[in-house]
Amino acid sequence: MNKSQSLYIGLMSGTSLDGIDAVLTKIEASGDACLLDSVSAPFSPELRKALLDLQTPGPNEIHRENQAANALSVAYADVVKQLLTQAKLSTADISAIGAHGQTIRHQADLAHHLAYTHQTLNPALLAELTGIDVIADFRSRDLAAGGHGAPLVPAFHAQQFATDKNIAVLNLGGIANLTLLPKDGEVKGFDCGPGNMLMDAWIADQQGHVFDENGTWALQGIANRALLSKMMADPFFSKAPPKSTGRDDFHLEWLQKQVGSDNINAEDVQATLLQLTVDAALQALEVYAPKTQTLIICGGGARNDALLDLFKARAEDLFKNSLEIVTSDALGIDPQLVEGLAFAWLAWAHKEKRPANLPAVTGAKGPRILGACYPA
Repeated sequence: MNKSQSLYIGLMSGTSLDGIDAVLTKIEASGDACLLDSVSAPFSPELRKALLDLQTPGPNEIHRENQAANALSVAYADVVKQLLTQAKLSTADISAIGAHGQTIRHQADLAHHLAYTHQTLNPALLAELTGIDVIADFRSRDLAAGGHGAPLVPAFHAQQFATDKNIAVLNLGGIANLTLLPKDGEVKGFDCGPGNMLMDAWIADQQGHVFDENGTWALQGIANRALLSKMMADPFFSKAPPKSTGRDDFHLEWLQKQVGSDNINAEDVQATLLQLTVDAALQALEVYAPKTQTLIICGGGARNDALLDLFKARAEDLFKNSLEIVTSDALGIDPQLVEGLAFAWLAWAHKEKRPANLPAVTGAKGPRILGACYPA
């Protein structure tokens, strides 16, 4: 490893609450990142429940959140140790850990200086347990500057995926967010709606499964057009960027209200949610980047075959075969690991004192250095 290169670890646990991805990343002085190794681990049922319960108001929240933050930090540290062992590295080899934490509230639309976002984590404990500097709390600095604090990955997408073509990157986590990378023009990006989150919530409520593997259950149903129209009428979808969202806006209770007393088969609701994810993303792309040539899909949703097939079918209708759809596998990056890479890169940017937000994306007053450092 020469002096122009550094090793970073990115830790990501997303809105879907499916577990932890840890990625080992070599980052050049230019900012180009190369994935070297990775470890993924599911949450324990107890930790997943604790984090899920914190998504909505409840009793004794301060105590429960701090207990969950500590448990999450221990789980993060365990995954870091697994990754170091697997890669045959020591703590001294790692410049820093970029840790996202677990979002439990995101209220970016409140009046300026009242808006907030909160990712639970105990970064000091994580630094203590790993012996590595930890960079965390990436969103609040952008929020303080009048931005949404989200999405933060477009700056990394621009570094990693921009070419001489009109590119868009769609991250399909619990929430779906778009990054627009025109060959001529400013990088833009925004949350475009639910990704996997509502589908996960519905199958958990109806069948007790954590997620709908490959969209198998959704394929047993037929999208209900009336329900789809009702959901797409939510003000979020017509709101102009910059915009961001999360479980505060889209959750099981929201979905149940949309379904109401209509007698809709459960599998038809799931098929409609699959359609919602696709239509919200492609319609946003049609409005804000109609000349896009390639759409790169990443995130856990890239592993849902039914979702990908529907994206390709709908893209043929909307873009008349002019839009190529690929997953980040085509660029040599596992779709599940792109966000982990992004947070390793954000940690690098913090260490390099390099602003990492994009005001055109978040709405912030200007570029800001993101994150807070907890030295080992």
